[in-house]
Amino acid sequence: MERRSFLLGTSVDGVLGGYGHVNDADIIGSEVFLKTLLQERLVNRGTNQHLVALDCGSGVGRITKNLLIRYFNEVDLVEPVAQFLDAARENLASTGSETHKAANFFCVPLQWCIGHLTDDDFVSFFNRAKGCLKPGGFFVLKENLAKKGFVLDKEDRSITRSDPYFKQLFRRCGLHLFQTKDQKGLPRELFAVKMYALTVDTPPKVHKTKSKTHGNRPHIIK
Repeated sequence: MERRSFLLGTSVDGVLGGYGHVNDADIIGSEVFLKTLLQERLVNRGTNQHLVALDCGSGVGRITKNLLIRYFNEVDLVEPVAQFLDAARENLASTGSETHKAANFFCVPLQWCIGHLTDDDFVSFFNRAKGCLKPGGFFVLKENLAKKGFVLDKEDRSITRSDPYFKQLFRRCGLHLFQTKDQKGLPRELFAVKMYALTVDTPPKVHKTKSKTHGNRPHIIK
């Protein structure tokens, strides 16, 4: 789920808003997080499982190509911009194998994913999506973070929420935090980035973080 600039085209640098050089750090951070999740979530479930992932807001297939296709047997890509999805097909044409592949490409509206959803739409989406998870399944949300409350981009109308804000929305969705991790190695001028693993079942231990100031108390976005 990445912020993209239509003006910069269908390259990795374009979908990362001119910050293509952060791709390696971004992928490494995501891979460390994903490997830990798979090890913990799939323990005692056997090693011959057929794993499927859905890449929402897949763009040109950057995350699928560099990460997901190596860990999942099938990856479905959902992307609202046809030219990005065409680029993803091309980028993934020679990637993977018979047992690890990009299976389906869906060109349907997503409104740039989380950053363009109101709170009510956010909750509605996850309430529908969580019913499709198989036992042991999980959501991974990787998003920019505001320091407090939220930041509204007046140009593209995207919303950058704070960590307490996201946690309140997760509770409204009936989702539980299984694990979180901060992304490292990004330029200081960018928003901080955090990864969240969310489950429908209550984890053995839930680490709750209380806001220390009223300034972090979120407002509802309509």
